[in-house]
Amino acid sequence: MFKQVSGDRPDRVSFLLVPNFSMAAFSAMIEPMRLANYTTGRTLYEWEILSRDGEPVTASNGVQIVADRGIADAPHRDNVVVCSGIGAHLFNDNVVFGWLRRWAREGAHVGAVCTGAHILAHAGLLEGYRCTLHWENLESFREQFPGLDVRPELFEIDRDRFTCAGGFSANDMMLTEIGHRHGGEVAAAVSEMCMHERIREGHDNQRLPLQARLRISHPKLIQAIAEMEQNVEEALTREEIAARVGLSRRQLERLFRRYLVTSPARYYLRLRLERARLLLSQTTMPVTEIAFACGFTSASHFSKCYRDMFGRTPRDERRGAGYADSPDDPVAAVQ
Repeated sequence: MFKQVSGDRPDRVSFLLVPNFSMAAFSAMIEPMRLANYTTGRTLYEWEILSRDGEPVTASNGVQIVADRGIADAPHRDNVVVCSGIGAHLFNDNVVFGWLRRWAREGAHVGAVCTGAHILAHAGLLEGYRCTLHWENLESFREQFPGLDVRPELFEIDRDRFTCAGGFSANDMMLTEIGHRHGGEVAAAVSEMCMHERIREGHDNQRLPLQARLRISHPKLIQAIAEMEQNVEEALTREEIAARVGLSRRQLERLFRRYLVTSPARYYLRLRLERARLLLSQTTMPVTEIAFACGFTSASHFSKCYRDMFGRTPRDERRGAGYADSPDDPVAAVQ
């Protein structure tokens, strides 16, 4: 993951903090390096904090981190980690993009945590590489960058690029790097110091299994919900869902009423509208395209369902996310 260095020189890592970055992901990345130094009694890692202008950067939780220097004062880096969080899809700073490209050209290994893949993609640094980011942003990222190889992994390490889903997956990615670079015993010692019971692999699931997420265990119901989650754009009928899980429509209705106190139709509708809400707030896709991407056959029907479910129109949702309406989007005429 990190650039290989000669001799006993420590790995040097520069963290570029973007406003509203995830403190959890940043801490989960930097603490294993500190603990690797502590447990071995050697300086295996050195790090610095960069910001665009050298000023402090505020995380999404309101805590400010003091930067060591601005990007213009850091001309050559070995390893750069972009730390972002809320609103990374709106980040548009050609100065930052230019510095990231320059560091990559000069041989730096460049990575990102949480939603930082958005920033690397905007800088043109993920073409031809596998990448990942937080599950909440996966679908909108795929819509925005359809040519990239985006995977729902905990983390991806692909040559001189690395990305992770954020949160404590950054811990797993860093522990994996420590294991490869300094051996399994060091990684295990650091993991134990973090009270991290096991080092997850990159291909582990980002999200909790459906059973844990919904606190239900009925296998047919779990299977039915999985079918719904896998078929958002081309919505299935209740009869089709029931047939796929080996139930009658009436049996399916009873399961949903008993365990989730709702109907299959209502549950499926909410699932599709929740997906639409993420696309509205994380992309500039026209509202009509979002409607079709979430299984609705018309913009007007989508708008009515959205307003009934969330108490606001898709256009209001988009404005709240800081986007302007497209003049060519006919959905505006029905809201």
